[in-house]
Amino acid sequence: MIIKSKCGVWAFALLAGLFMTEGHVSAQTRQIQISGTNRTTNLTVAMGKSQDIRTDKSFIDIMVGDPDIADVNPLTDHTLSILGKKIGTTRVSVYAEGKKLVGIFDVEVTYDITRLTNELNRRFPGSHLRASTVNGRIMLSGEVADAASLDQAVTIARQFGPEIINAVSVSSPQQVLLEVRFIEISRNAGRELGVQWNRFGEHSITNIGNRTSAANLPITAATETAAGVLSGGNPFGFMIGRIVASGVTTDVMINALEERGIARSLAEPNLVALSGDTASFLAGGEYPIPISGSFGQITVAYKKYGVGLAFTPTVLSRGLINIKIEPEVSQIDTNHTISVSNGVSVPALTVRRASTTVELRDGQSFVIGGLLQTTNQNQIEQLPWLGTVPVLGTLFSSKSYQKNQTDLAIIVTPHLVRPARPGNLIKSPADETQPPNDADFFLMGKTEIPPADSRGKGPMPPQFANAGTKPFTGHMLDLPRGGISDAAIQ
Repeated sequence: MIIKSKCGVWAFALLAGLFMTEGHVSAQTRQIQISGTNRTTNLTVAMGKSQDIRTDKSFIDIMVGDPDIADVNPLTDHTLSILGKKIGTTRVSVYAEGKKLVGIFDVEVTYDITRLTNELNRRFPGSHLRASTVNGRIMLSGEVADAASLDQAVTIARQFGPEIINAVSVSSPQQVLLEVRFIEISRNAGRELGVQWNRFGEHSITNIGNRTSAANLPITAATETAAGVLSGGNPFGFMIGRIVASGVTTDVMINALEERGIARSLAEPNLVALSGDTASFLAGGEYPIPISGSFGQITVAYKKYGVGLAFTPTVLSRGLINIKIEPEVSQIDTNHTISVSNGVSVPALTVRRASTTVELRDGQSFVIGGLLQTTNQNQIEQLPWLGTVPVLGTLFSSKSYQKNQTDLAIIVTPHLVRPARPGNLIKSPADETQPPNDADFFLMGKTEIPPADSRGKGPMPPQFANAGTKPFTGHMLDLPRGGISDAAIQ
């Protein structure tokens, strides 16, 4: 009796657990209708999770098209469980007695976007970001405030799936205008002093310095360079003296040259690029480089030089702009050449290149400086022993000092810009001037004049309201008789 009572207690507990389990399962079970081969139901199951399905008709057997994608197991004659195993789509067929097809339905196994949706809502409150699945891929849609938030959202979504469909729009402006100023200052200074002695006798010639014959005296081009201007330039100061005694002629030549120079070059390119894209600029040219090919053929390749710029902007949150900028200034260096073949020489390039990444706000500026290049060159030619004597040795030597200094500064200013509205006219540099007529050009000497309405009809820009009216614009070939008609103006 005790055993029976224990068995009865155990049976009662087992039935109670079954009823509780069935009630719990039925609360999470989805009801579908399968009524023949002409009707297909689509089901979505998250990968790694199971879902219970209840059918409207009873069945005794099921068949799965691809068991690697989903595992389908019957629970009762009206209930089955689907476990998502791999991303993809498969078809499930349900049969009744006698292998009679009851119905079919498609199962799509996708990524679990529940956690992704919760994470996006937590990190981007109020951004209206939505996550969904499309053919086994995660798609992000909605709107965010800036590109930095979009990039972060895509990075988070990649943790749940490798392929992301980005359908998110950015509300803030995403076009960046970069104002760049290249300022290059070149300074050079040089000093040269050369002394030459020439002695011409009946039986001997004595020369200290570059050799010059008596036929070149007095002053000629050969005489000027003979005094020891080592740079090869024409001397600014030149002095020659001649001493004649007992049939012997002695000439003394002194050349002096001091140079100072400064050159400035400026380029101001303005570029516009979308956030995340790269814009480039080159103001210069390309010079050909011969390249030897097969069978003695020579092909030509081109090398770019000049003022170049490439930048990649990324608009961050709260108007902050991340800029990767790569400026470059290059020029042809004819002092250093390389012989290729057949007497062809290729010049080298003097290049100054920088690459940096900064973060600025709209309208802020930064400077890339310190690209300073200094070259010093000293050269002395002198007579042995006598040239080393203090003070007196200057009369038996030629000396040259040259210093070249180049400084490059790059000033960069980014701006967030929007396209012009439809219908708004964009000014060009030629809008504020117009060609002169014959009277303005030949009599007044004006090459350009402010724009003005020829007959006072139509609106005139405020800055040119006091400029007066011009009856004709441009050079006149034939003067019209009786003035210009209104029909011609219109």
